[in-house]
Amino acid sequence: MADKLPSEFDVVVIGTGLPESIIAAACSRSGQSVLHVDSRSYYGGNWASFSFSGLLSWIKEYQEEKDGEEWAAWQELVLPAEEGIALCKKDQTIQHVEVLCYASQDSDEHVEEVGAVQKNPASVTSASSNDSPDSMGTACSELTTPLSEPETAQEVPDIDVTLGNENLGGDTDCSQSPLEQEKAENVPIGEDVVDAPKKNRITYSQIVKEGRRFNIDLTSKLLYSRGLLIDLLIKSSVSRYAEFKNVTRILGYQEGNVIQVPCSRADVFNSKKLTMVEKRMLMKFLTFCLDYEQQPDDYKAYEEYTFSEYLKTQKLTPNLQHFVLHSIAMTSEVSTSMLDGLRETQNFLRCLGRYGNTPFLFPLYGQGELPQCFCRMCAVFGGTYCLSHAVQCLVVDKESGKCKAIIDHFGQRISAKYFIVEDSFLTEKTCSNVTYRQISRAVLITDRSVLKAESDQQISILTVPPLELGSAAVRVIELCSSTMTCMKGTYLVHLTCPSSKATAREDLEPVVQKLFTPCAEAELENEELEKPNLLWALYFNMRDSSGISRDSYNDLPSNVYVCSGPDCFLGNKNAVQQAEILFQHILPNEEFCPPPPNPEDIVFDGDGMQPEVPAPKPEAAEEITDHGDSEEHLEK
Repeated sequence: MADKLPSEFDVVVIGTGLPESIIAAACSRSGQSVLHVDSRSYYGGNWASFSFSGLLSWIKEYQEEKDGEEWAAWQELVLPAEEGIALCKKDQTIQHVEVLCYASQDSDEHVEEVGAVQKNPASVTSASSNDSPDSMGTACSELTTPLSEPETAQEVPDIDVTLGNENLGGDTDCSQSPLEQEKAENVPIGEDVVDAPKKNRITYSQIVKEGRRFNIDLTSKLLYSRGLLIDLLIKSSVSRYAEFKNVTRILGYQEGNVIQVPCSRADVFNSKKLTMVEKRMLMKFLTFCLDYEQQPDDYKAYEEYTFSEYLKTQKLTPNLQHFVLHSIAMTSEVSTSMLDGLRETQNFLRCLGRYGNTPFLFPLYGQGELPQCFCRMCAVFGGTYCLSHAVQCLVVDKESGKCKAIIDHFGQRISAKYFIVEDSFLTEKTCSNVTYRQISRAVLITDRSVLKAESDQQISILTVPPLELGSAAVRVIELCSSTMTCMKGTYLVHLTCPSSKATAREDLEPVVQKLFTPCAEAELENEELEKPNLLWALYFNMRDSSGISRDSYNDLPSNVYVCSGPDCFLGNKNAVQQAEILFQHILPNEEFCPPPPNPEDIVFDGDGMQPEVPAPKPEAAEEITDHGDSEEHLEK
């Protein structure tokens, strides 16, 4: 290494996933010196996004044999009065990777693949990692700096969402989302595809050639428009580093058909799927859910019921019960309590109308942009970043029992007061008492949407109920090319569910078969096929380390804090909550991610070198911390 890092920081953060990146930004914003390192060559960890070639390189890492789980050289660098806690040399959070390619490849056309795992795209490549999954190592070359500009020739549509500019009149009440506003939002989307190219057969060669147009997320989530992450992005002004799009449709799966679920009052009363009686029933129930806490007599008697059982007592038809359970509350038919179901329904309804006709937003270029946004904020306030920089061990003082330093892969000792470690870097010895859950994931490239519409630029979320007893509902998020996650003429489809079988493919393939038709080698002339063609598929299992008690980890020093990886839920609530909780442990008297100072308010000292930010006036404090919905505040 040409230049050594400074030998002392206030906070060392290991891993660049979303929770770690939020904590790093918050600490840096509060004046702490932060070192943020990751052994991977890209930002985000299991929250990352890849181009197609980058994803193929990521997959290839699991086909290569790697040496041992732990580092071997750090023991001689630890002093007699110290002991070391070894960290993982290879990642063990991804298993059972399977790649299937259904699209044909023109033999006359030569396509150079960078790190591609499939030499014969018509074949099936399996990279299962049942025993010891390989390290993700240096998987992607595109994401080497926070928020580097993606290389793409696609034109960014001018219908993106700017956080802080809410819809005036878009009340939380589902009955007050203006129909005129919905029409206005839909017009530009339709215009965006007026000159859509004629549908041709898409080959694997085309996908590889257009690989930089893809931004494929390892974890699939959406942002609730009134969720904790949106509030944090606005409050901290990190939203300036990202752009968002509205999810345009909520879909349902019933009796083998994909249908659109009405959300707003206008949607409900315009729906042809519901009778007039059902429309009144649904609006009455949703109105109750908006302020159910104020009507305890209407639900107290059912507190021991599951949400599914409770819906059956509310004079809702089976059709409406299905919509509410799977497409609005998006909860489990078996395990979700009545109160949890009401809370989820209320949250869905309160998020309607803030930025569009659904409760959800999606970041342009993928979920992997969000960790990079907070990394950029950390860097702006002085944070130091090192990718491809592994940490061999944590150094613990035997007398105090606290961690005092790390030793990196160069053998350099770096001291700090606090240490944040992402769970995947902890060894089996440290986690021997931890029981992890698993998430089943699939990523598909298809040629058409699961539900035809006038515009082909739809962003949709669909929940497929369990297909058999003991299995879980599957969440399907379908992204169009205007999200900058796939090439034109294709859709990127993410499937997610809690694992119930041995592999992700076993969990998800039945749903894939219900929704899609594998593309045959021969050119398909029939434009009226019922199902979209499946061109390419990736299945893998990801560790769910959320909800693990600190006490479950062995011999963890009091100043070492563990962040979990992505969970199975749709939103990012857990990531924000754990980041704020850990920040409060480290800096209990500091505000979590306060707004950045206005440049006009910065006062320089006599030497003109060190800026001093004056404290806000008492009358202005309420405005800074208020998360109200006025346009004036949110624009600030």
